[in-house]
Amino acid sequence: MRRRDVLTWLGSAAAWTLPARAQTPAMPVIGYLAPESPEPFASRLKAFRDGLAEAGYVEGRNVAIEYRWAEGNYTRLPALAADLANRKVAVLAASGGAPAALAAKAATKTITIVFEMGGDPVALGVVDSLSRPGGNLTGVSSLSVEVSRKRLEFMHELRPAAASFAVAVNPTSPTSGSQVRNLQIAAEALGVRLHLMNASTVAEFEAMFLSATREQAGGMVFTSDPYFAFRSTQLADLCLRYSMPAVTQSRDFPIAGGLMSYGGDFIQSHRRAGSYVGRVLNGEKPADLPVQLVTKVELVINLRTAKALSISIPPALISSADTVIE
Repeated sequence: MRRRDVLTWLGSAAAWTLPARAQTPAMPVIGYLAPESPEPFASRLKAFRDGLAEAGYVEGRNVAIEYRWAEGNYTRLPALAADLANRKVAVLAASGGAPAALAAKAATKTITIVFEMGGDPVALGVVDSLSRPGGNLTGVSSLSVEVSRKRLEFMHELRPAAASFAVAVNPTSPTSGSQVRNLQIAAEALGVRLHLMNASTVAEFEAMFLSATREQAGGMVFTSDPYFAFRSTQLADLCLRYSMPAVTQSRDFPIAGGLMSYGGDFIQSHRRAGSYVGRVLNGEKPADLPVQLVTKVELVINLRTAKALSISIPPALISSADTVIE
């Protein structure tokens, strides 16, 4: 074959291969909306990626993820959700609570949204029903919000002689009202008073503890809220400084030196959310994916902290704990 013929053949081959390359499908992009920062969210994010891998997707290999972090400021979530919707992501994952889910729902009616939260998505108006979510949303819900009253019962079991308890509330949370109502019903049944303490920023934490001490509260019960859960170290430090026993939703709290936690298994809920996102990428419709409920609720007790606070934990409570830190 002459040199001119070889060049002509190579040119023809290139012309045939270019369209084939142009037709290679682009890597799907997940929009990931979270109320917090990447560092405290690391364990949740790992669980999400594990669930995604179960459906056959690995970040950087066959799927990309665009992250938007609200840094603990819920008012930023609507704009961040709108930004992801405008980028036409394949799926919008709204992780870490009701504020993210509601912001995502307001941002798009066409992009599939997979949420992860601790509250009741039907009561919050996120979906029409658990079995038939309807619209473009589905997801996973744990029981962290629903068991707030149980935390009060545990605290009363620890301090049966106490006449009152402090309740920490984030007023910016969409679930705060229902949680307070449930806690008030539980308080009436137990015959104790509640002192409601509002805090939505770290700067308000110390004033909350000062107020609880001034009211001579027998202990502090935290309502379920991502802002509290992701600031477990600061809260544990304040509990020890003010000798205030407390219970929160997240096991991060007793691990950081707090007394006790009772709430849903966030590792399981985030992993399931990741799996659902993968299933949507594989072609399943949100209407065909019922909202999953994570029914496991875990009790974690730190006996070292109990000793430091001069609190005796009832043996029955210790035996019922999922994890005891000694």
